[in-house]
Amino acid sequence: MSDPAPTARAPSKASRYLFVLIAGLVLGAIGTVMAMRAIQARQDHFPDSLMTVMAKQTQLLGDSQKQNRCTISDTAPRLQTLRALANDLETAFPGLRDDERFQQHASRFRATLNDALAKPPADCASLAAISQKVGSDCKACHQDFR
Repeated sequence: MSDPAPTARAPSKASRYLFVLIAGLVLGAIGTVMAMRAIQARQDHFPDSLMTVMAKQTQLLGDSQKQNRCTISDTAPRLQTLRALANDLETAFPGLRDDERFQQHASRFRATLNDALAKPPADCASLAAISQKVGSDCKACHQDFR
C-alpha cells in the first residue's frame, strides 16, 4: 500500500482578517481626525488668542527690565498694546460680561495701564512696580475665573 497523497491545505484567512483590521484602524484614525478638526473649527479662538498676546506683551516688558532697557521708548509701546487689548476683554469673554467681579477686574486692569501710560516708567524700578501691578491684576482675575 502506498501512502495516501498529502491533502492540500486550505489557504489561511488570517491575511484577510489582518487586512480588514488594518483598514479599520486606518479609517477609524481618519474619522477621528476629521471629527476633532470639526469640533476645533467650531471653537472660538479669540479668548485664548487675546490671553496669549497679552502674556507675550507682559513677558516682553519683563525681558526689557532684565536687559536693563527701561526707557519710555522701550516700555510705552508694550503698555499701549496691553491697554488696547484690555478694551477687548468683555468681547473675548461674553459669558462673563455681566459678572460684576469680572467687570471690576477688567476695570482695575485698564486703570493700572492708564496710570502706567499717564506716567510711563522711566527707569527699571518703576517698570518693576508696574509689571508687578499688572501681574497681580492678571493673577487676581485668573484666580476667580480660570
